[in-house]
Formats: sequence, structure tokens, C-alpha cells
Amino acid sequence: MDETEKLQTHRRGSGVSTVYETLRNEIIELKLPPGSPIDEQQLSDRFALSRTPIREALVRLAAEGLITTLTNRATIVSNIDFLGLPEFFDALTLMYRVTTRLAAANHAEGDIAAILVQQKAFEAAVENRDVLGMISTNRDFHIAIAQAGRNRYYVELFTRLLDEGRRILRLYYSSFNDVLPRQYVGEHEEMIQAIINRDVTLADSLASAHAHQIVGQIRSYITADSRQNATLAL
Repeated sequence: MDETEKLQTHRRGSGVSTVYETLRNEIIELKLPPGSPIDEQQLSDRFALSRTPIREALVRLAAEGLITTLTNRATIVSNIDFLGLPEFFDALTLMYRVTTRLAAANHAEGDIAAILVQQKAFEAAVENRDVLGMISTNRDFHIAIAQAGRNRYYVELFTRLLDEGRRILRLYYSSFNDVLPRQYVGEHEEMIQAIINRDVTLADSLASAHAHQIVGQIRSYITADSRQNATLAL
């Protein structure tokens, strides 16, 4: 590969990343609402790129479940399965509990350092009211805990649930107007301490309470939003 080809490859790769990250953030932030059409030509014009890097970025978004190609070959932002939320919340709560329990039982010294790094990043995102940062660092915090539990199947399942739930978690932060109360940052700290102390029972209890707080807040927010929309004149 000559220098010209290398430069073109680099530019295409950079373009793919730019399109992917921009659209991913807009979808998670709900700036691109569920059901919004995704048009390759419009994206090509918007980013001043050929369709090839656009398609590569869309493949990545589809792999994460953020966009869907319909039977008529149209592509849209994936809908949020609100009817399936009870099952999602049950699975999420279970994974919070089991991964935190296992981390308390099985962690090595280096695992605590990795968890603390993610907690510090989460605290910074909360302080800066960086919603996308809160979503990503919260994900990484809980995955670090799962990895400390030494069960790769749980790590894979929890990662999938956290990734699928990013837009749902956006609703959670919206319920606080993106200002997360300090007490919920403290819940992470309490879980870390229980893991350090290898207190499996307390770790389970704290993780369960943490999950139920999040689920309850999201449910209340969705219900309130539904009632507000129901009063709108048609």
C-alpha cells in the first residue's frame, strides 16, 4: 500500500468514527427519536463523505441495536420496547446483584483499582452534568465490577443489557434534569466498600437497592411523561 492509499484509508477510518460517534450520541441523547428515518444520502451530504464510510458506521450502529433495517430496506432509529421493559428491568436487576455478589467473593487487588478508576470518571461526569459521560462511565463501572466477579458469561450478558439500556438510562438522568443527586453517587461508593470487605450479603443488598432505585425512578418518569402527553390537545 502506497502513501496515497494509506492516507485514504486513514481518512475513511476517521470518517467512519466521526459518523458513528455522532449518530450514536444523538440516538442515545434521543435527539434522533426512535423511529426516525436514517437516509444514507442525507448523511453523506451532512458529513461530506462518500456512502462507503456512512454504511460502515451504520453497520456498527446496527450491531449495537441502535438502528434497524425494515423489510422494505428503509433504515430507522430502533424503537424502544416499552412493553418489554418489565423483563428488561428484571434481567438488569438480577445482573446488578449477581455481578456485585461475585465481585465481593472473587475480586483480586487489581480489580479494586480498576473499579475506582471508573467511579472517579463517573463522579467527574456527574459533576460536569455530562449525560453521555454519565451513561458511559456508569456502564464501565458496572462492567468493571462484573469482570471482578470472574464469570465471563455474566460479563457478556451484563454488557449487552447495559448497552441496550443506554436510551432508557437517558430517561433516568432526564428525570433529575441531568443533575444526579449526590446520594446516588454514594450508592456506588457503598457497593465498592462492600466488595473490598468481601461482604457478599451486603454487596447483594446494596446492588439490589441500587437497581430498584433506578428502575423505580425510570418507571415514575415514564408514567408522568405519559400522563402529561395524554393531556395534550389533538
